This record gives sequence, C-alpha cells and structure tokens, in this order.
Amino acid sequence: MKEFVGKRVLVTGGAGFLGSHLCEQLLAAENDVLCIDNFFTGSKNNIRHLLPNGKFELIRHDVTFPLYVEVDEIYNLACPASPIHYQRDPVQTTKTSVHGAINMLGLAKRVGAKILQASTSEVYGDPAVHPQPEEYWGNVNPIGVRSCYDEGKRCAETLFFDYYRQHALRIKVARIFNTYGPRMHPNDGRVVSNFIIQALQGVPITIYGDGTQTRSFCYVDDMVKAFMLLMATGAEVVGPINLGNPGEFSMLQLAETVIDVCNSKSPIVFKPLPSDDPRQRRPDISKAERELNWKPTIPLREGLGRTVSYFDQLLKSAH
Repeated sequence: MKEFVGKRVLVTGGAGFLGSHLCEQLLAAENDVLCIDNFFTGSKNNIRHLLPNGKFELIRHDVTFPLYVEVDEIYNLACPASPIHYQRDPVQTTKTSVHGAINMLGLAKRVGAKILQASTSEVYGDPAVHPQPEEYWGNVNPIGVRSCYDEGKRCAETLFFDYYRQHALRIKVARIFNTYGPRMHPNDGRVVSNFIIQALQGVPITIYGDGTQTRSFCYVDDMVKAFMLLMATGAEVVGPINLGNPGEFSMLQLAETVIDVCNSKSPIVFKPLPSDDPRQRRPDISKAERELNWKPTIPLREGLGRTVSYFDQLLKSAH
C-alpha cells in the first residue's frame, strides 16, 4: 500500500459525504490531508473527528476562486451532487463544475500534482445504451433543469482532457454512479436517504414514477477504495472509468428492502416522475475491474444496515 502513503493531498469538497470518507482513508494511509469546502452542502460534523489529527488541515474555500497551496495530489470532489441542492442555485452549480475544474487544473499544472476529477454517471443523461460503458457519449438534455449538473460535469471532463493533451497533466477521471452510506445529507432528496428517513419515521415512502425505474447502489467504502486505486495508477490509466455497483435494483425493490431493514410499517405511495429523470442507470465496470483490479464487495443489504444505523442515531440526537 506504499503508493498511497506520505503525500500532501488536497480534497476539494472534503467535508461532504464522499469527501469526508476519503479524507479519513487518506489519513489512515499516513498522508497529510488538506480539506477544502465552502460548506454549501458539506458539514463540519462530517470531519469534526479528524480535526485533532496533526496531519489534517481544514480551509473554508470556494473552488470557483483560485487556491495557492503546495500539494502532490488533488481529488476534485467539490460540487453539490443531489438534484435538490444543485438546482437550488443552478448557475453556481455550473460555475463550481467549470470554474472549479479550471482552478484546480491550474493549481495541478503549477505544482506538478496528479489530479482526479469526480465526474458522474449523469454525463450519460437518460441513457439509450444499457448498461453504460465509458465509450457511450450519452443522451443529455442541454437546457433542462438537471443540465447545470450534467453539462457542468461534461464540460469539466472536457477541460481535464484538454489539459492532459495540451499540458501533459497527470489526470484521472472517475464517473461515479449512485453511492450511499453514513454521512449522506438527510435532506438531499436522494432515494436512499429519502427512503431510510421515511421508513424510520414511519411515514409513507415516496416513489416517483411507477417504481420500475432502476439504479445501482455502491457503498461508500467501496467507492473510496476505487478513488485511491485510480489515483495510484500510472500514466497509462487516465479514464474515464466507471465506478459503481453493477447490481441493478428498481425503486420498488429498494423501498421494500429499506422497509425490511428498518423493520418499518411505512406504506409506499407513488408520485409523478420529475423532469429528465433517467429510467435506467447501471455501470459497465469491466474497465475498472481490468485497470484497477477493483469491484464492489459490500452487498446492498449490508450497506443499508450500516446506513440505517447512522440515520437512526442522527434522528435520535435531533430529538
């Protein structure tokens, strides 16, 4: 594991759900970690337990402005990732993806750092190809309510590859599929957190559409391991690489599993499907298996159990 050790690592969006878990694992691998976050969706509670660690540093900063620090590696995770949050200020969401990428790529170029972009399965839009391989160009509405995120992330990928071609920058591009686990924002509108909160409170579980639309769910520990493996690869591995769990579940299956894990009596109710909501989402991870020797190991039911415990404690402490 020496390839992960002893570096100065910058994590943008480090106080968020994924970022906080990544900071934790980078510290466990004996790296110095600089966490930056503007706390638009991130929370100090996610990284409070890391603050006493002498190798951890926190800076409140917005990636749409330049940052001048000396680091060896950059994980660019900064951007609200749930529709409720990224649609709240769509112009700022696009700026975060695009200006943030420009600023972090500029920093990486100046200091000679290796840089990983946290891209998204949303670059595939509402896919006409299933499952989605990296070669698929996607089916994205450029003027819809989700476009600020979808097109912002697509543009960020363009910038990363142009810096790679034009400046020989060492880049890694990860396309992240649905990820869940402890420290998800309780009010982010994502399906796993929504269902768990509703089930624990015994209120109706809301399914948008008829419940047949599918998603794939990767537990956060598996995802963070994939990030670190991708960053540790040599110059021959650039990406984009799909990272996610190829197990596919309908919304109805997920709701029924959450009800069972929570031992809840919540009924299920159906509401109209939101605009541009994809019907199917499942990664082809053969590239990750080949290039990173990685695939998810934590089954949905086990990961849901850990996530339910986190939200149960959160709700109890709130009361």
